[in-house]
Amino acid sequence: MSVAEPHKIVILGGGTAGWMAANLMAKRWANKPIEITLVESPSVGIIGVGEGSTPTLKRFFESIEITEQEWMPRCDATYKVNIRFSGWSPESGIADYSHPFTCQTDTFSHRAFEVNCRTRRLGLNTHTRPDDFLLNGVLANQNKGPVTPENFPFVMEYGYHFNSQLLGEFLAEIALQRGVQHQQADVVSVSKHNNGDIAALVTKEGMEIKGDFFIDCSGFRSVLLKGALGVPFESFKSNLFNDSAVVLPTPIQQDIPSETLSTAMSAGWCWRIPLTSRFGNGYVYSSDFISSEQAEVELRQHLGMQDSDQECRHLKMKVGQAKYHWMNNCLGIGLAQGFIEPLEATALHLVQISIEMFMAKYDESQLTGKHRDSFNQDIHDRFERVRDYIVAHYKMNTRHDSEYWRVNRENNHLSDSLCHILDVWFKCEDLGVEIERQNLNSHFDSISWHCLLAGYGKFPPLAPNQPGTGDLYQDQGVDEFLRRCSLNFQQHSENLNNLR
Repeated sequence: MSVAEPHKIVILGGGTAGWMAANLMAKRWANKPIEITLVESPSVGIIGVGEGSTPTLKRFFESIEITEQEWMPRCDATYKVNIRFSGWSPESGIADYSHPFTCQTDTFSHRAFEVNCRTRRLGLNTHTRPDDFLLNGVLANQNKGPVTPENFPFVMEYGYHFNSQLLGEFLAEIALQRGVQHQQADVVSVSKHNNGDIAALVTKEGMEIKGDFFIDCSGFRSVLLKGALGVPFESFKSNLFNDSAVVLPTPIQQDIPSETLSTAMSAGWCWRIPLTSRFGNGYVYSSDFISSEQAEVELRQHLGMQDSDQECRHLKMKVGQAKYHWMNNCLGIGLAQGFIEPLEATALHLVQISIEMFMAKYDESQLTGKHRDSFNQDIHDRFERVRDYIVAHYKMNTRHDSEYWRVNRENNHLSDSLCHILDVWFKCEDLGVEIERQNLNSHFDSISWHCLLAGYGKFPPLAPNQPGTGDLYQDQGVDEFLRRCSLNFQQHSENLNNLR
């Protein structure tokens, strides 16, 4: 009696995206006749610049049953509870604002935040600083970490900062332990079946690596999706101008922050990501407005590194998405499927969501392409809605120090979805209802949009006659509630020490 051949899935490319896909698939299909092989070139490295995540990465490690004690020390990782934006809306008088990750305790305070924002749009003098209403914002201001004691009965959500090269190496080890096959080879061509499906990857040595389904994790080159299958690329250049980055690490401070800092620069913005070993810093900019040499000078000045001979790294970014993320028997993941600049750390979030949705639909269709069209529509829409949220950061800016910021503010290449959101805000209508109407809660929810628009100070002048009441921050004692909640948390440095 013959034994059926296993269903062969071939992943082209390692790095964080490739090894995330390998681990998720190995876990989900551990008891199925599915063989997973990851092929990567020994000559192609990982772009390791210090990276941040959303809370979906916490769920990723939980799903593959890896503890923080196992992976975080190996990857120079720190906790991330917040993103702080500095200098994006100076005209409003707001020096910086926060976009904290929401957690279970915020169910007690987020409504007060949203109501205050609405009454402030009606002219009432209410408190609207986002980080004062959300527990992770309070923790970031106190430089505390998100790890809770046993007696704190609420679920915390948080992300991480990590060295992406070390994370890729760690995930490779786990995947290999769990049965994923690993081949190091330079792929020079792709053979196809008559129906257009990919048949095999052909290596420099002439070896054929055959498969039933292929995952393209080959980075911006998109060897399979764009190269072999000719899937068009949809650029986001019309309203996301940034296409380059220059990066330079600096020494870490003793009291490591638990947040990412995004500081507006003359032609883009600079990230500061705290790892246990260093700060990762990078200036994301548009080459249409500043040269790479000028960007490096500006970054060095910003970091106080003018006299340092430490070398910077220069990177190019391809911002947009593939027209189809799943074509024939190939799925693009990571940079091969698309990229939205790292302002809100959505890259790995989209990678993880794409893999999980693909596996669910592939299972449902009994390992066929039956649900390919619905998958492509879902993922395409997710990229577009994340794009809207990033675009809003630039559209809403109040900087006047450079042409870059003026052109961003005057740019009217906006989606209908984004136009409706801004229209509801400026007409003083209920933004939460609009988010529900558009079914956007799986992208950026009502709280996130309130953080952005309130954080930028997008409010009309105050009414001349103030009643002196109606500020729910004061009336409901939000400050005292969150202060007492925060007493349950340790300093971030203590959280990190406890991992060891």
